[in-house]
Amino acid sequence: MKKLLFSAVLLSLVLVFPAPTTARVNVGVSISLPPLIVSSGPLELVVIPETYVYAAPDLDDDIYFYNGWWWRPWQGRWYRSRNYNSRWTYYSGVPSFQRSIPSHWRHDYRDRQWKGRTWEHQRIPHQQVQRNWRTWEKKRHWERQNTWGVQGMRPQTRSLHPAQPVKRHVQKAAKPQQRKAPQKSQARQGTHDRGENERQGRR
Repeated sequence: MKKLLFSAVLLSLVLVFPAPTTARVNVGVSISLPPLIVSSGPLELVVIPETYVYAAPDLDDDIYFYNGWWWRPWQGRWYRSRNYNSRWTYYSGVPSFQRSIPSHWRHDYRDRQWKGRTWEHQRIPHQQVQRNWRTWEKKRHWERQNTWGVQGMRPQTRSLHPAQPVKRHVQKAAKPQQRKAPQKSQARQGTHDRGENERQGRR
């Protein structure tokens, strides 16, 4: 009898004072991260002509390296990382180089053609790209190195970071100052005149 009474009191307390956790509603938006990249061997890149963007032609997914970051589109979003096989983070927006990469670059790569010209592309180990990308872009390495391997293409680039014109300040030569002839002081001039009069008087 006591057990039944205790159970009834406990049930009434639960109904009157529900647990606060039951009243909470968790609303959140989670962005899933792309899967890890699986490569059968050391990852090699190729530089896209007329840019300083590097792409991985051996991977099924589009993976790019630009400006010190690895980039990849996945499920309508862009992600980036300092390492191509880990720590991908969501990037809010579209990277600046995206508009410079043609959608058919893989087809051009397989055919060794770029805008109707022969493209002798060069495969580069990703470690070499990560060490030298800054120097190559600063010295415009690929446009001077056989213009990205594209035969007959002029050494011009659609620079993603156009250099600002350098303003040269020309210093005008100072005009030579004209020296004024020294003027004789009045005291010296008067002494000279008195001496001349004394000589004439002695004569």
